[in-house]
Amino acid sequence: EFNNCKFIDCNLNNVDINGSKFSDVEFVNCKIVGVNWTMAYWRGLVLSAPLTFRECMINSSSFYGLNLEKITIEGCRSHDVDFREANLSGVNFSDTDLKNSLFNNTNLSGANFDEAQNYDINIQTNIVKNARFSRYEAVRLLSSLDINLID
Repeated sequence: EFNNCKFIDCNLNNVDINGSKFSDVEFVNCKIVGVNWTMAYWRGLVLSAPLTFRECMINSSSFYGLNLEKITIEGCRSHDVDFREANLSGVNFSDTDLKNSLFNNTNLSGANFDEAQNYDINIQTNIVKNARFSRYEAVRLLSSLDINLID
């Protein structure tokens, strides 16, 4: 069990978290690549404070189907991350690079994508109500509508 912990400047690549419990955990400037977060023990867990990732590399990880409202993934490199089927309402993705990350049937209501980049989110298959997007990067949301944009 990891309760009220802070990991700073750690290399946790491919760590096996099978059955681990996380509550009030913050990762700062960590490499956490290739982690299957779905293998942790989440059942019945009520987070008094959400998980936090700041300035981390969390590439090639999976949050598939998890209920992680209001987590923070801020200033991170999050390439090839699986967020499909997850409840990420209120998530803070500010200043995060989401290149090739997967979103499908994901609840992103109230999410903050301020200064986030490289996200491909189909607004027809994900919930984005009241989400915040930077004006120029938000043009990416139109790619799922099968329309032609003209400069």
